[in-house]
Amino acid sequence: MVENNLVEKFDFVLKIIQLYETSTVRHGFMVVGTAGCGKTTIFNTLTDALSNVPESAKYTITKMNPKAITGQEMFGVMNNVGEWEPGIFSEIWKTKNAKSNKQNNWICCDGPVDAIWIENLNTVLDDNKILTLANAERIPMLDTTKMTFEVENLRNASPATVSRNGIVFVSDTDLYWEPLFTTWIADRAQRNATTPPCSPDEGAWVTQLLTKYFRHRSFDNMSTNDPAQKAVFYFCKKNFTAPMSSPEVVKTTQMINLLTACLKEYTGSGQQVDFELFEKLWCFSFAWSIAGLFEAADRQKFHKEVLERVGAALPQISAQRAFEKETVFDYFVNPKSRNWENWKPIEWQPPKRMVFSQLLIPTTDSTRAEYIIEKLRTLDEMRSEARKEVGLLNTLLIGGSGTAKTSIVLMNSSRLTDEYAFKRINFSFYTLPHNFQESIDSEVEKKNAKNYRPFSDKKLVVFLDDFSMP
Repeated sequence: MVENNLVEKFDFVLKIIQLYETSTVRHGFMVVGTAGCGKTTIFNTLTDALSNVPESAKYTITKMNPKAITGQEMFGVMNNVGEWEPGIFSEIWKTKNAKSNKQNNWICCDGPVDAIWIENLNTVLDDNKILTLANAERIPMLDTTKMTFEVENLRNASPATVSRNGIVFVSDTDLYWEPLFTTWIADRAQRNATTPPCSPDEGAWVTQLLTKYFRHRSFDNMSTNDPAQKAVFYFCKKNFTAPMSSPEVVKTTQMINLLTACLKEYTGSGQQVDFELFEKLWCFSFAWSIAGLFEAADRQKFHKEVLERVGAALPQISAQRAFEKETVFDYFVNPKSRNWENWKPIEWQPPKRMVFSQLLIPTTDSTRAEYIIEKLRTLDEMRSEARKEVGLLNTLLIGGSGTAKTSIVLMNSSRLTDEYAFKRINFSFYTLPHNFQESIDSEVEKKNAKNYRPFSDKKLVVFLDDFSMP
């Protein structure tokens, strides 16, 4: 854990021990918990530790998402001419349970449990330990293979499935949000860090600002020691309404990503960052990650009841502007002046061929959204090589119909440089997983056995329109 800059929190280490003990007595087991509670990290930490045991075979985790494919694509099917087409899971199972395979293999189904596919694994999870396919093929399970699951809940799991598995439940407060900042500071302090710290005092600044912005005493429920009823997240949950719920760990990760992207503009060009500038960028990232999903009325309330209460490094808002309900969300930190400035629409350049119905005019709201999209796009592709964490360069725009979500993305795509390729994919009720895969395959070429890249070695920006339709 120390090598990977992970925090040795007692509750989290306990879950790793529980998973190990479960794996010694069960050949099928589940880790259950909400998104961001550390399920994947528990698996990776345990398998890395077991792989480092002297004279022990290497432990390998093979992951797949069963909900991303149909049952036939997962297990296999007889086609129209009577030939057997193997499924993805059946091929993984056959490879990992071959007698020539000397590794310890954990096959992990990372996705929601569904009766459509989980019931087909009952013969695997019980004492038979055999995968039976529709073509009457029976593939036994080796002692070196384990069947594992990462799930959020077991609402759709039958009693037969639950009774066949060992289950480790991970509460969202076992790890919670605070260790994320500790790991982020440790990652940036490494000698080979791709995003070095902006100052030698960065760690002390983060500790100071965490106490100021997150742990203000007025946010806590003083009648309990439950960590879920402490800090700014509990205060926001109690006093604000968001159109989409988001776990505390997800909001913290969003803040770290946005803060990293904002600081990268200064560290990348060798500029010095002092505490005053750092706190302004912190305040900007804090506001957008915690309250970015709020409506205008709740954003104004958040500005007064949270940011002003903690004494945040807010812009100077005149009485007239305050009367007009102006908040920190109407400002950004200008890299040139290193101070707060009002959002201004990007200067509109009329196209050479003007079609009135296709004109997209930038506004203050579209400029704000584009700014955050652009910032997140500058993050590294790998967040941590040691922990095998990919960078979170994606942006999700949510809102009602007619709120210009598509127009914002199209305006942003028109300003992409030549190093980027752009692909728009429209989702509908009839969109299937293989339709999406075919759309992506049409934009990439095979470089070697397992790697695909966009044509001409460009970076591919994919826009998924109506993402919630399928």
